[in-house]
Amino acid sequence: MQSPVTVEKLNARAIRLTPAPSFFDAIEHLKGVQVITPSIGFKVINARGFTNTTNVRFAQLVDGVDNQAPHIGGPIGNVLGPSDLDINNVEIVPGTAAALYGLNAINGLANFTTKNPFNSEGLSVRQQTGINHLNDPNVKTFGQDGSTVKSYSETSVRYAKVLIPDKLAFKVNGTYLRAYDWVANDQTDINPTGNSTVGLFGADNPAQDQVNRYGNESSDRTTLTLGGKQYSVARTGYNERDLVDYNVQTLKADAALHYRFRPGVELAYTYRVASFDNVYQRSNRFRLQDYLLQQHALTFTSPVVQARAYLTQENTGKSYNLRSMGENIDRSYKTDAVWNTDFTNAWNAASASGQGVAAALATARTAADAGRLQPGTESFNQRLSQLQDINNWDVGAALRVRASLLHGEAQVNIAEALRRRGSALPAGLDLLAGADHRTYIVVPDGNYFVNPNPGKDALNDNLTYSKTGGFVQAGGRLFNEMLRLTATLRVDKNDYFDVKFNPRFTAVFSPTQRQNFRLSYQSGYRFPSLFEGFSNVNSGQVKRIGGLRVMSNGVFENSYLRSSIDAFNTAVTAAINANTSAQTTAQKRQAAILANQGTLVKTPYTYLKPEYIKSLEVGYKAAFGPQGRLLVDVDFYYNSYRDFIAQVEAYVPIASTTGGTTIQDPLPATYVPVSGDNLNAVATALNARAGQARYRLWTNSQSQVYNYGGSAGLRYDVGRGFLAGGNSTYTRLDRTENGDGLEDGFNTPRWAYNLSLANENVFGNVGFGLNFRHQISYYSQTFLVNGTVPAYSTLDAQVSYRVPAAQVRFKLGASNVLNQYYVSYLGGPSVGGLYYLAVTYGL
Repeated sequence: MQSPVTVEKLNARAIRLTPAPSFFDAIEHLKGVQVITPSIGFKVINARGFTNTTNVRFAQLVDGVDNQAPHIGGPIGNVLGPSDLDINNVEIVPGTAAALYGLNAINGLANFTTKNPFNSEGLSVRQQTGINHLNDPNVKTFGQDGSTVKSYSETSVRYAKVLIPDKLAFKVNGTYLRAYDWVANDQTDINPTGNSTVGLFGADNPAQDQVNRYGNESSDRTTLTLGGKQYSVARTGYNERDLVDYNVQTLKADAALHYRFRPGVELAYTYRVASFDNVYQRSNRFRLQDYLLQQHALTFTSPVVQARAYLTQENTGKSYNLRSMGENIDRSYKTDAVWNTDFTNAWNAASASGQGVAAALATARTAADAGRLQPGTESFNQRLSQLQDINNWDVGAALRVRASLLHGEAQVNIAEALRRRGSALPAGLDLLAGADHRTYIVVPDGNYFVNPNPGKDALNDNLTYSKTGGFVQAGGRLFNEMLRLTATLRVDKNDYFDVKFNPRFTAVFSPTQRQNFRLSYQSGYRFPSLFEGFSNVNSGQVKRIGGLRVMSNGVFENSYLRSSIDAFNTAVTAAINANTSAQTTAQKRQAAILANQGTLVKTPYTYLKPEYIKSLEVGYKAAFGPQGRLLVDVDFYYNSYRDFIAQVEAYVPIASTTGGTTIQDPLPATYVPVSGDNLNAVATALNARAGQARYRLWTNSQSQVYNYGGSAGLRYDVGRGFLAGGNSTYTRLDRTENGDGLEDGFNTPRWAYNLSLANENVFGNVGFGLNFRHQISYYSQTFLVNGTVPAYSTLDAQVSYRVPAAQVRFKLGASNVLNQYYVSYLGGPSVGGLYYLAVTYGL
C-alpha cells in the first residue's frame, strides 16, 4: 500500500483463481503489463512501451536471482523459473527500477517468490492435459476428418521436507511439458514495390519477401537485366513451417537446501536446470533446440544483511537460425550465380517463344528451381540436419553459444544494524547500502562471438564483460509518519564506459492508513548487452557486429546508410528502365548513377553509449469500505529517453586490390574502402553487390524520445467469496525530437483493458474464474517486419472443484476459449485456444 512506485501483485489466491494455464500466463492480466508470445513456451513481459521480442529492458528475478539467458540478455519465458506448485507470489514493478536494482531494468522488473520448505512441507503433484490448434489454418491436417488438434501435457512434482526442525529443510521440483508450438505463417509480402518500375506487383513480383518465408530476403536478391530492362529477382526460399519441427518439450528441475542459524537468519543453496525447445525471435527467428540452462545460487538473509551469489550457464545445444537455414538449403543445391544464370537463360527462351513478361518470369523460376530440395523429402530432411551442425551462417545455420553469468551482491540495513548495537537513531529513519558485481563469460565460437583481444584474458581467451555498482539509500518518516521520503543514489561502472550515476527520489503521503499518494523521480542507465556490444555474425551475407569500438572500429566512419543505398539503387534502376535511347546498358547505368548519386547519405551514427531514461511517476492507492474491500490504484508517468540502443544497416563501398569479388570479414586485407572524396566512385561501388561490405551495426539513436501513460485498477471483494476486478492501461509515444527513426519501435497498444470475476467456492467446493482482455491495434517496427498489429480480444475461463479430504483440486479451463486466432506482434505465431484439465494433489 505504501510503496513509492507502482507495484502489481499476484498472490496465492489470485493464482488459484486465474483461468490462465499457469501463473506466468496470468501476468498478462495485470495492470500496466504487456506480454507478447514468440512461442508456446516463451512469453516476454514488458511495461510502458518499446517492447521487443527479447526485451533486455525488463528484468525477471526468482527469489531475487536474475534468470536471464546470458548471451540473449533476457529471460526465455519461465523455463528457468518456478513451477505452479512452488510459486508463492509474483510482484511486478512497471517502470524503471534501475536506480535500486542496477539490472538494466529501465522498463520494469518482475520478482517471483517461491515457497520456503520450512513453511510448506509435503508432496504435491499437478497434471495438466489439454489440446490446442483447434481449426488452426496454419497446421497441416493429419486425421481423416481433417483435424488439426494437437495435444498438450505438463506434469509437475514438488516435495519438501524439514529434516531438522527450525534448522534444516529441503525441496525439489520437476516439470515436464510437451506441446505443439504455435505456428508463424504470415505470407504478407514486405517488398511489394520491389519491381514497381516494371509494373510487377503481387504474385507477379519476382522479388517477393513474405514475412515467415526465409531465403528471399534483401541479401538474397539480384538485379538481372532481362530484355534490356532491370528486374529485382529473389531466390525462392522456404516457409517457416517447412524448416521447424514445432513439437516442443521443456524439462526443468530445481533443488534447494535451507539452513536456519536462528529465526530470521537463513542460508539457502538452490540449483536450477532446464532443457527445452521453442522458437525465439530477434532480427531473425531461431529454433531453440536442446537448449540447456543451469544455475547455482547461494542466498543469505537476515534482518541486517542480505547477500547472494549465483552462476548461470548457457549452452544453445542444437539451435539454428531459420533465415540462414532457408538461404543455405537453397544455395546448397545451386549457388546464386548458377541460379541467376539459369533464370536468365530460361527467361530469354520463354520470352523468345512469345510468353509475356510475368509468364516468362514464372517459367524462369521453375527452370532455375530444377533440383531444388522439397520439404518433407528424405533429401531435404538430411540437408536440414546437416546445416544445423555447420556453425557458419554463410553456408550453415547452427547457433552454437556457450556463455556464463557470474553475479554477487550484498545489501546492509545500516539503520537496523545500529539499532541492534544500541544506537538511538531517530524514529522512522531508514539507511540502506548495497553493492554488486557481474561478469559475463563467453566461449568464442568463431561465428556468433569472437574475442576482439585474444590472449588478453586468462580464461582460455574467453570473452569477458563486467559491471560493478552500488547504492546508498536514506529515508525517513515525518509528520506522525504521514509523510515518507526516500533518496537513493546508485553508481555503476561498466567495462568500456565511464562511471554512471542514477539518483532516485520518492515521497509517499498517507493522510490515513488506507489512503496513499505517491511521487517518484528516478533515472536509469541500460548498458549494452553481450549481443549488442560484441556480436560478430555473418548473417545472410550481412555482417552483424557489436557497436563497441573494439568490435567495429573503422566501419561507422566509412559507411553509407542502407536506406539511402536502397533509394539510390531504386532510382538507378528506374532511370535505366525509362531510358529508351540507343545507349548500351553500361552507358545507361553510368548516366543513371551520375544523376542519382546525391541520394547517398553517409552514416551519421557512431559507437555505442549506454541508454538513458528519466522518469517521473505519480500515483494513488486506497482501500475503501468495510475491511478495505474496494481497492483503487491509479498511476501516471512521464518518461524521457535518449541514446536508444538500436540497429542500423550501413554498407562500406569497397574495391578489391586483387580483382576478387568475395566479401569476407570487415574490410579484409585484399579490399580497401573507396574514398569518400570521390562520390562517383562510391556510387559506382554501391550499385554493385561486389562493391559493398554490408553491416548491421548496434548504435544509438540521435533522437530524444518522450512517452507517457497511466493505468487505473479496481478490485472489489463483493462478498460471499466473489472477487471482481478491472483495469485499464494507456501508453503513448509523445514525441521524438530529431526523428531519425532509429529508436526501437514503440510497439505498444495505446489502450489495453482487463475485466475479471472469480470465486473459489460458489457452492459445494465449486469455483470459477473469468478474465476478458482487449487491446487495440498498434503500429509495430522491428528489423524483421513493420506494420500494424490488429486489435484482439481474448476470454479465459475456468471452473474448479476441490475435494478437501483427498487434497485434490480439479480445474477445467481454457485460455482464448472462443478460439479467435491472433498475433501479439508481427512475424510471430498465430495464437489460438488452449483447453486444459489440471488435477492437483497436495494443495
